Amino acid sequence: MERSAAAAVRRLRAAGGGERDRDRERDRDRRPAAPPRQDDGDCAPGKSRDGSRRRPQALSERRAAAVVLLFLLALRGLAHVAHRHLLSRPQRGGHPHFSAHRARGYLDNITAIGPRTVGSPANEVLAVNYLLEQIRAIETESTDAHKISVDVQRPTGSFSIDFLGGFTSYYANITNVVVKLEPRNGAEHAVLSNCHFDSVPNTPGASDDAVSCSVMLEILYTLSKSSEPLQHAVIFLFNGAEENILQASHGFITQHEWAKSIRAFINLEAAGVGGKELVFQTGPENPWLVQAYVCAAKHPFASVVAQEIFQSGIIPADTDFRIYRDFGNVPGIDLAFIENGYIYHTKYDTSDRILTDSIQRAGDNILAVLKYLATSDKLAKSFEYKHGNVVFFDVLGLFVLAYPARVGTIMNCIIAAIALLYLGKKVFQPKTRVINNLKKFFTAFGLILLSWISTLVTVVIVAVFVSLIGRSLSWYTHFYVSVFLYGTAAAAKLILVHTLAKKFYYKNMNDLNLGDVFFDASLLIWTIALAVITQIGLCSAFICMLWVAFPLLTKLMIHKEFRQKGATIKFLVLYMLGMFVPYLYIMYLSWTIFEMFTPIMGRSGSEIPPDIVLAGFIVAITMILSSYFINFIYLVKSTKLTLITSTAVSVVTLILVCSGIFFPYSSDMANPKPKRVFLQHTSRRFHDLDGNLVKSDSGIWINGFDYNGISHITPHIPEINDTIRTPCEEWAPFCGLPWILPVHFMFRKNWYLPAPEIFPRSPIHFKVLSKELMPWNSVRLSFEVSGPSHMSLYIRPHKGSALSTWSLGDGTPVASIGGDYFVFYSHGLHATPWNFWIELTASEKHSDGIVSLAIAAHYFFGEDQKSPQLYALLERLPNWTFSSGWSCTYDLFVF
Repeated sequence: MERSAAAAVRRLRAAGGGERDRDRERDRDRRPAAPPRQDDGDCAPGKSRDGSRRRPQALSERRAAAVVLLFLLALRGLAHVAHRHLLSRPQRGGHPHFSAHRARGYLDNITAIGPRTVGSPANEVLAVNYLLEQIRAIETESTDAHKISVDVQRPTGSFSIDFLGGFTSYYANITNVVVKLEPRNGAEHAVLSNCHFDSVPNTPGASDDAVSCSVMLEILYTLSKSSEPLQHAVIFLFNGAEENILQASHGFITQHEWAKSIRAFINLEAAGVGGKELVFQTGPENPWLVQAYVCAAKHPFASVVAQEIFQSGIIPADTDFRIYRDFGNVPGIDLAFIENGYIYHTKYDTSDRILTDSIQRAGDNILAVLKYLATSDKLAKSFEYKHGNVVFFDVLGLFVLAYPARVGTIMNCIIAAIALLYLGKKVFQPKTRVINNLKKFFTAFGLILLSWISTLVTVVIVAVFVSLIGRSLSWYTHFYVSVFLYGTAAAAKLILVHTLAKKFYYKNMNDLNLGDVFFDASLLIWTIALAVITQIGLCSAFICMLWVAFPLLTKLMIHKEFRQKGATIKFLVLYMLGMFVPYLYIMYLSWTIFEMFTPIMGRSGSEIPPDIVLAGFIVAITMILSSYFINFIYLVKSTKLTLITSTAVSVVTLILVCSGIFFPYSSDMANPKPKRVFLQHTSRRFHDLDGNLVKSDSGIWINGFDYNGISHITPHIPEINDTIRTPCEEWAPFCGLPWILPVHFMFRKNWYLPAPEIFPRSPIHFKVLSKELMPWNSVRLSFEVSGPSHMSLYIRPHKGSALSTWSLGDGTPVASIGGDYFVFYSHGLHATPWNFWIELTASEKHSDGIVSLAIAAHYFFGEDQKSPQLYALLERLPNWTFSSGWSCTYDLFVF
């Protein structure tokens, strides 16, 4: 009975439990469903084979970081191989071809002469005689199809130029060796090939520019041995005064009788030692010249980006291209070697550092282009083809893409319009969510800009700190230190900003939808950049075009895969393949820019903090490279590992930089990266209005060419320290200092070590010839000066007077930065005294005179170049410096 009662109880409980279970199920059915995670976009989850809903695959942080890093490293490797691969096609038999080995013989013989400063016997006699000897030998071996004419020109002239803030140049009896190769019957039109055989003082000048003259000699030989006559003449100008700020080219193009026949030119220059020669200027306009290079060059290397950077004035340099363009109204092509600019204009610029393959590729290219132009019908009618600019860039040195700028404008506008249509469709469909879509879209747009700005500010703060503690240029010898210091800091800051946004602002939003939104926001940024740069008229807008077209095409290709399955391996592979072209090109281009700019930071003066400049460049590259990877931050589950790693690398590198372990300079003979120091043993004399000597001193004036000044030299030479900083004589033009060029605004920190007075064996002679009263309250002062081959004239009109005209340039005085006037003078051998006059207007009489005029004489060679004290100081400088020293005098007069 107890058992039957227990069974009855169990049955009642089971019935009650069943009723409760059914009640719970009814309650669950009535209860509202839990809200799903936001999924406003079109990245809806896919379905499995049985039709059930399946969450798309998320992206693993390790996988994403590894893929992006390997992708960028692979592109860097490809860019490196492309830059180092000098010869792309083997030589073919048949026609006479360029011989790099013969050209190297010319190069070795020219550099064996030693430094070839304008006015020195080495430049005016030995180098000229060698060139003439080789040209005569080539002439005797030439075929009957050609006629060779030779002329040695010794021009005198003057011109003004706005380079380095503006100054005027005067030259007397400098040297040009000119050769004309033409058909036997003569030619009415000609193409010019230009090099210079002079060098800066105290350097052998192998790359700048003896190698170019060697290449031209070999091209002359090769063309003269051909049995095929040319349609037009080829003029080879071996100019002997380019380092004196483009004087010899001016003398040729404005005075030589053959200059009138020139319709185009090729200028051969150097901003580095060896490597590839870059086409960095063309035109102006005349797109047919670029097309000639595209068709003829065997190993192309050209960039309109380099052209627009160079012509912007960012790089403190200029070439003979400017002279032929501005004074000859002739279009042309400017080429320069850009590799290893660390030893450009130093004693290390020797012939053995220039690879034979580098000479071969330059010779192949220039020979082919010259021959193409000399047989082109367009050369004779070049003025008819002067219309519009051209977009041009090489693809990994394999070939050049070139098209008219107007075509580029149309392409850019079409691609920008397509991108905007795509983005508009994403925003305005469905119509019920337009406001929400716009909010998401512009929030992402703003976050990207905010991350870029905060990254720039953060990295610049680090660069300022490094500069303030005296560790500037720690990356100069070890470039990758800058990448680990500033590049990883930039990456960490970018990732941090977006990680915080994802965690706190987007905490309930679908990850895949976020990735899609940020991709579209990056696309909009590049589309706006494309439209703006195209509107400005820069040909470099083609870069933005690549960064809009290829990502947009990639998005359209992988959209379905991403929508259905999420961030799968297939998605990653397709994504990287789609980004391959723009990322590879930007990596290739950025390395070219870094190769040019990094060495320039070692000679950019004492006022520009190089770490801030380089940090800015690196942040800009980081921004560009991150553009289409920001969306990955929102696709991955976490960024913790990547953020910690990049921050740790940056912090460790910063600690090492602060410790001083990375010394900026190197004396390694295989790869030197020296600090540049200029020392001038100077004697100064200041006279008053009556001609009385009111002040005189003598010392060794020291200029360090980079931001570090003499901080690294002081431990080696304690007397060179900040207690001997040079004071500026405010009342004297250019602070009363003997500048060889008007670069005072770049070197405000310099040092003056007291030393005995110098007495040159060939002193300067300055004489006032006359003082005439002219109409309109004007006074004309006439002078005669004789002295060494290089002199600088400084003029400062006093308050209330003005320099109205003079006998120099075109008669209109050109003021330098600061308002003073600077005249650079040089002469060759056997020059007559320099006579000139200036005319000033004054509203009233001045008791202290109307003008201060100073003259500096620079002794760059010969027995007066270096005093015993200067020799002794140069010997004490560390071996990681390149020091250039000379003696000079400075005399100031008041009239």
